Parts: sequence; structure tokens; C-alpha cells
Amino acid sequence: MKTLKNIFKKVTFIGVLLFAYTTVFSQGTFKLPEGEKRDKISFDLINNIVVIPVEVNGTPLSFLLDTGVKSTIIFSLNTQDSVALNKTKPINIRGLGDGGFLKGLKSEDNEIKIGDAVSKNHTIYVIFENSLNLSPRMGVPINGIIGLDFFKSFIVKTNYISKRLKFYKPETYSYRECRRCQVFNLDFFKDKPYINLTVQLGKKEEDVTLLLDSGSSDALWLFETEGYLSENPKNYFKDFLGLGLSGHIYGKRSRLDKAQLGDFSMENVNVAFPNKEATENLELYIERNGSLGGDFLRRFTMTMDYPNKRVMFKRNRNFSDPFHYNMSGLTVEHDGVDVYTERSTRKESKIDGLGNERASGYNVYDIYSKTEIFLVPRYIVAEVRENSVAQQSGIIKGDEILKINGRPSHKYKLYDLNALFSSEEGKRINLEVKRNERVFKVSFRLEKVL
Repeated sequence: MKTLKNIFKKVTFIGVLLFAYTTVFSQGTFKLPEGEKRDKISFDLINNIVVIPVEVNGTPLSFLLDTGVKSTIIFSLNTQDSVALNKTKPINIRGLGDGGFLKGLKSEDNEIKIGDAVSKNHTIYVIFENSLNLSPRMGVPINGIIGLDFFKSFIVKTNYISKRLKFYKPETYSYRECRRCQVFNLDFFKDKPYINLTVQLGKKEEDVTLLLDSGSSDALWLFETEGYLSENPKNYFKDFLGLGLSGHIYGKRSRLDKAQLGDFSMENVNVAFPNKEATENLELYIERNGSLGGDFLRRFTMTMDYPNKRVMFKRNRNFSDPFHYNMSGLTVEHDGVDVYTERSTRKESKIDGLGNERASGYNVYDIYSKTEIFLVPRYIVAEVRENSVAQQSGIIKGDEILKINGRPSHKYKLYDLNALFSSEEGKRINLEVKRNERVFKVSFRLEKVL
């Protein structure tokens, strides 16, 4: 058995994107206890991505639940965490991004538990890469990612409104009649699910095949730009899209006039076009047009049925929400901690046991003061989009954000900041920023990018 500690740091806040393309995959199947037909757990929804509690050999961790990955991967452990892994050997792993192979470990015969479901003889891949840590940019601990091994074992219902995950034994599950639901067939290639829909931008309308990828926070990715993007009028902007296993992913963002999935039709849908160098290795695996991600999927209750190769969608109250882009141009992440001091005072009247003032004719008070010291996360600018309002205000990569609209930055969750920066065109954002030892203020208004 090996104990792993202090593994890696840093990944993404906007558009968290993670793809594992290993040549082998884990064999572990999850099983519920004898006599149980189903189970349910609560999850966190962070930047459109489902984060679930997972136990690995008895150690509690947090994993992304991702339909787009084949292997179970550990890629980030905090300094206080440790996990025992069995039967390890070194391997190389190739992933999405502009880098090359990553060094890692393959570990066999592990036990993973999700709710009451247990997988024994589970294969896990461990990636040693300092730049791959989702926790700083998502604002919650993220230690790994799991997909195929869980989905192939159950019929899995994801309720994005209640943030509940229900999973059922396939042999005892029966579909209930649902007038507002639609069932779609899934195509599988190398154990990954693909779905067909129709997209339209301008005069171009196309049927596309997309990887069903709940681990991407974006709505859609398309790999080919021809017929979609134009310079006059310009209908796109360049942006940082996220981080894959092999490095940073950059590309262009635009809007589709329409995306049609069966009878479900959406307008003004966000779409990203990753640069070619980030997706070159995908051609080795399948000819596909792109990916369907969390900002699309969160508008439904989604029932994944890997055993029968189908998925059921039921629109929820998020369905008609407009699609937003980050209008500030800022990507922010946690980077260590600061000492924060907060002083408070309290005034208390001096009264006797009968409720009378102790000093007749005067209001006499005791003044109490209290100083509290906290360790709080530092918020650092990780990316600044070119020509954005944040860049025009003078903010640069590496600046520390101390206050946002008068409030200490640590009083915001990172996903709250993402919502703030995408909230309302024209909204004023006032920041107090520290660069080296200089503290200064900047102000800008959120500006619609498309």
C-alpha cells in the first residue's frame, strides 16, 4: 500500500473542462447491498458541474461526476489529505490540452464507495501535475473524477434543481410514463456516450454528434468553425476555455441562434470553439463534432441509462434561463490564505437586578471590544480576457483582489463571483486590488461581449 500526500495545485474557474484519454480503463463495478434496489445522495453544483462525496479505501474525498470520462482519476489532494492506494505502477497519460503526456500511477484493487454503492477491485489513475488542481478555481475541494465505472452500474437520475442524485439497479428499474419527458438513444464509442442534436447559426444549420459531457461547465463545444464564425460582422471573441489534462485550452466563444434536441429548442445558446492544438489527439479516437456540457444539461432532470444505451430528459425550471457569458473578463482563483483581522464593539447598559440604572439620571454603559483573527482564502486574478472591461481598467494577471463592491473578497464564494460577473449588463463592479505592495481601486461596468 502507498500513501500519497501533497499532490498538485491549480485549474479553472470559468469553463472547468477535464478529459481523460487513457488507453485502458478500470474494471470495477458498483453494487448496492443485498436487497437494496436504489440509493440517493446529495451533491454540490459548482459552475454547472456535479460534485459528489466519494470514499476511496475509507478516505472521504470529493469527485466530479462526469459522463465524458472513462477512467477514475485522482488529480488533487490537499496537504492535510492522504489516501492509501493498492498495487501501483507508473504510467503515462495523454489528455486534452496543448501539452504532452503526463506522468502518473495506475493503482488496482481499490475500494470506492458512493452512498451505499461499493466498487471493489477498482482501478484508479493518479496524475502528478502541479498545474492540475480544480479546487482553487472552483472554491471547493475537488480530488478527482469518476464516470463510466459508476454510470455503467446503474440507471442514474440527476436532478439539477434539488441537487439529488438517485441511482437504481437496472434490472429492477422501470420507466414511468412522463408526458414532458423525451428519451434519446445514445451511441457509444470506447465506452463514451454520444448524442445527436441540431444547431443553427445564421444560415448554417447542421446535425451534429456530441459527446455527452457533464464534466464540462460550458453549454456546447464545436470543433469546426467553418460556416459558424465571421469577421464582418464579428460574432465571436477569444477566451480561455479551461484546463485539460495536458494543459491550458484556449479558443473562441460565440452564440448559436438555436440548439434543438428532439422537441426541446433553445435560442441564443453559448458555444465554444477550442483551438486546434487542444483537440488534435481526439482524431485518434472518434470523428465527432464537439461536446454537450453542464450549462445545457442543468436545464433538465437527466436520467442516464448506460445499460440500455439511452438517456431521458425532462425540462426543469432552469430551462428558459438565458445563457450568460462572463462580462468582466476575469478568471479568479484561490491562492493560499491571508490573515484577516476583524474588530467589533458592543455597548451594554449597566442596570441592577430590578432593571434600574445603576447611576441615577445617567445612561451608563460597559463597552466591550473583540478582535477576531481568521485565515481566509486569497483571491488572485488567474486570467484576464483580452480587450475585456477588466483589462481596460488596468487589472493584470497575478493581481490580488481584496474587496469587491465594498465587501472583503473572502465573503464571496468563487461560484458567487462567477454569477456576479455574468449577472447584469451595465452593473458596476468596484474592486480593491493589491499588486506587489501597492493597494489601489479600479471600477468598471459589466459589458455584454456578444
